[in-house]
Amino acid sequence: MPDIRPTGAALGAEIRGIDLSQPLDDATFRTIEDALHEHEVIFFRGQKLTPEQHIAFSRRFGELELHLRKDCCKPGYPEIFVVSNVIENGKPIGTQDAGLFWHSDLAYMAVPSRGSLFYAHEVPHDDSGKPLGDTLFASMTAAWTALPEEIKRKVADRRAVTSYAKGYYRDRKSGPRPPLTEAQKARTPDVEHPVMRTHPYTKKPCLFVNEGYTSHIPGLPRDESDRILETLFEHASRPEFVYRHQWQAGDFLIWDNASTQHRAVFDYALPQRRRMERTTLTGTAPF
Repeated sequence: MPDIRPTGAALGAEIRGIDLSQPLDDATFRTIEDALHEHEVIFFRGQKLTPEQHIAFSRRFGELELHLRKDCCKPGYPEIFVVSNVIENGKPIGTQDAGLFWHSDLAYMAVPSRGSLFYAHEVPHDDSGKPLGDTLFASMTAAWTALPEEIKRKVADRRAVTSYAKGYYRDRKSGPRPPLTEAQKARTPDVEHPVMRTHPYTKKPCLFVNEGYTSHIPGLPRDESDRILETLFEHASRPEFVYRHQWQAGDFLIWDNASTQHRAVFDYALPQRRRMERTTLTGTAPF
């Protein structure tokens, strides 16, 4: 059976003794899925996967999303979204600036994703060999539990608007993005989600607003909405809720989008190469 080793932070666990390139029996897979629900972020070191194996393992969890930005998908594999600073033939092979701010993947959709499965192909290092390009993960289960009761009462039954355009047009390391097309706008209208969502599997309450895409709380004066959201954004990323993952090539990491947020650490630049590939699980409407 898998050897599960918690990180000691508010979330996160390493799972040892598993080769994801090989078929897994149902009992082993259930253990992995249960670990994801319990620890919110799980990872496997030293994996060697083909794109087909990455996709096949991801599909054990359910249906996969096809990302809105088709220009950043792996050629021939629309299920795989590429996150990389690598330039080939004068063009980026993937998105260069994903994760500049705290967010939950596809939170701006009416049905946000259940989770993401991230495979590290190339990891940048400094001159001493130390890995760069870490990712920070924050537990929104722990964040909600630790909220002062006064704030919980104020927001528990409220909804907040999430906006793809807000995140899309924020400042970017790689410069301004091209304007959203009419087709992209049609696929990503602003939507409302509960400020506190119930996790679809564990039934635990999770804070579900993020600085990247949440724009305002309807029914409140805008200045009050801004103050409350700023308080929630700052609270969500407090150090006691955060696990910092230091990547190694061959890492395969899964995070739960209902119960976590994440943000990238941009402490590297070409010629230091970073190349990651992600599949994304279809989720359920927040409630």
